[in-house]
Amino acid sequence: MRDPKEHGFRWVDIKQLRFSAEPVDDEGLLAALIGHEQFRDDYAVGGVLPDGPPHGPYWLGSITPDLYAPISQEKAVQILREWAAPLRDVPTGLEADLQREVFARVAAADGIYYLNELGDEAVHDWGRVHDCFHEFVLVDRAAGRITLIVAADD
Repeated sequence: MRDPKEHGFRWVDIKQLRFSAEPVDDEGLLAALIGHEQFRDDYAVGGVLPDGPPHGPYWLGSITPDLYAPISQEKAVQILREWAAPLRDVPTGLEADLQREVFARVAAADGIYYLNELGDEAVHDWGRVHDCFHEFVLVDRAAGRITLIVAADD
């Protein structure tokens, strides 16, 4: 019998944003991302809320560029594989989708940033609806693009 508290669905949300050709450092790109309307997504019931204060499980005001840690491609893949691990044997179709939509993007990135867990004071009222919430920002300078990848559950 399945534990009723066990989360049954894992999903990935991907948002891509273009940035100008003007030279901007990665911290500036992260700040621009945090300020973008598409960042105001609660990843639960409301989706993108242009005036909303949450971002995932956190209060938007709690997130700053310095909270994103640069990580290697190998570490990003490890985190994502561990997140998918409860699926045990990932079905072939899903594995192909993850490879094409997630892992290929990770492999192509010039820089990868991971939002570390911010702690209880940053979590909004119903922010613990997700057991797992992993957020990556991929910088692809050649394409002039940043990609926000959220892997979570519900």
